[in-house]
Amino acid sequence: MTHPQVRPDPAFGLLKLYDDALPHVYGYLLARCGDASLAEDLTAESFLAAVHAIRKPGAPDPSIPWLIGVARHKLADHWRRVEREQRGLRLLDGEPPGVDDPWDTAVDRIRAREVLGQLGAHHRAALTLRYLDGLPVPEVARYLDRTVHATEALLVRARAAFRRIYEGEEGS
Repeated sequence: MTHPQVRPDPAFGLLKLYDDALPHVYGYLLARCGDASLAEDLTAESFLAAVHAIRKPGAPDPSIPWLIGVARHKLADHWRRVEREQRGLRLLDGEPPGVDDPWDTAVDRIRAREVLGQLGAHHRAALTLRYLDGLPVPEVARYLDRTVHATEALLVRARAAFRRIYEGEEGS
């Protein structure tokens, strides 16, 4: 009679990486959301999602870049959830997609974060993924579960909203 062989839990590899990865994952999320308690929650969600993912067949070996990718997905999920909640609370005005114009002004990081915080979650998510994370538009579209065309239109509206707030406060 043969005894079934017990397979070690692949999540133990993640446990070994946890202490080194935690500051990187938390720092990534904090820099993008600016809220320590939210960054802590998203960090916990990221590690839980990583444990579930690592237990699936064919999962990659855990690494810090892979964990940051998981965190990026969790942040995008959070912004989508916030946007759905906000959409449920109000009717959205149909903003027509504007014409893309070059607005290449150097923006102070602290000021930019404040302005980003005033934007709706959908605008904040699109701008963060595109300009802070440097992702190409098709990848931003994938993270936001939108078509490329819809994402381009969203980015146009988000840049315009950012500029309106930024320039409006600059003049006062």
